Amino acid sequence: MVDVAEALSIIKRGAHEILVEDELVEKLSSGRKLRIKAGFDPTAPDLHLGHTVLINKLRQFQDMGHEVLFLIGDFTGRIGDPTGKNVTRKPLTEEDVKANALTYQEQVFKILDPEKTTVVFNAEWMSKLSASDMIELAATSTVARMLERDDFEKRYKGNQAISIHEFLYPLIQGYDSVALEADVELGGTDQKFNLLMGREMQKHFGQVPQVVLTMPILEGLDGVQKMSKSLGNYVGINDRPGEMFNKLVSMPDSLMWRYFELLSLKSMDEVRELMDGVERGANPRDVKMELARELVTRFHGEEAAANAHKSSGNQLAEGEIPDDIEDITLKLDMQEAPIAMILNQAGLASNGAQAKDMLKNQRVWIDGEKVSAGTMLAVDGQARVFQAGKKRYARITLVHG
Repeated sequence: MVDVAEALSIIKRGAHEILVEDELVEKLSSGRKLRIKAGFDPTAPDLHLGHTVLINKLRQFQDMGHEVLFLIGDFTGRIGDPTGKNVTRKPLTEEDVKANALTYQEQVFKILDPEKTTVVFNAEWMSKLSASDMIELAATSTVARMLERDDFEKRYKGNQAISIHEFLYPLIQGYDSVALEADVELGGTDQKFNLLMGREMQKHFGQVPQVVLTMPILEGLDGVQKMSKSLGNYVGINDRPGEMFNKLVSMPDSLMWRYFELLSLKSMDEVRELMDGVERGANPRDVKMELARELVTRFHGEEAAANAHKSSGNQLAEGEIPDDIEDITLKLDMQEAPIAMILNQAGLASNGAQAKDMLKNQRVWIDGEKVSAGTMLAVDGQARVFQAGKKRYARITLVHG
């Protein structure tokens, strides 16, 4: 266990709010292994870097010797979390929940230490509650208290329907903390109401209330809206290595320190050294590549990160061939053909001069390998995937004709 002052410094990194900090200090000072809870409803099969903001913080708690309770909301997921929604969410089927939960477990252990993680499912205790138990649970809060939630209040004032079962969601999330006897619960800033409900539930059931730690919502690659697959501004944990690397290197410079603070496991002293380097004139792209290497290594391994770095800008790395790639057959009356001519005839360059320029600047790849200006290609009927620049692709077959 690290000392309390150091632990608090690590915990506060990137955190939005701690409720209540004095209580956290008291828990840390006890010297015992704390039970750190975070819940995830398996609403989609894939996680993105926005989800990992919480998971990274969980890993920091693990590194300090504490136990993480990774809660998969297989019960609450079937209700549908109303947080931030202006309409009732469509509940998931049991089959959806099971399938998504399996992929969650596969993905989170790319960050979390399995030896210090207990994976739990809230259907384990919620499905055992009787009707009278649920009535007792519902009696711990009031409609007025529920309408203090920003999203419920807006829907109520806007004459939009709120289903009774949606009021149960924060109550059940709060009861999860009782069932797990959580010392600390983590969540996004949008989860504050639900997290505080956990404190109230624990008090009601005679437990010491958990400390609530909220983490900010990560902006997507556009630097404006929150990271979301539906908005197309996301980096997925399961993105291919080259795709992940290129997305991160292409992010706006204004985002990189935010991403370092929330996503990197480097110490803040190391991050400050990088910041000082940029102030002294270092290229921000090099700094973004540092982060990209770290994250690709975390999710795909060192070899994949090294290959992604070497092929930066090359979308064909790791077999990343576009789904809509064009197939082109060129008939040539020769045994070998110069690459510049092939690019020109296939329409991957506007003219011969542009083709030669791309080759000179090492912006041409064949089957993922860079090619130089003097390369000749055999006319042998073999299909090869060409990339010229960042966005031009074709599968080209050279035949005699």
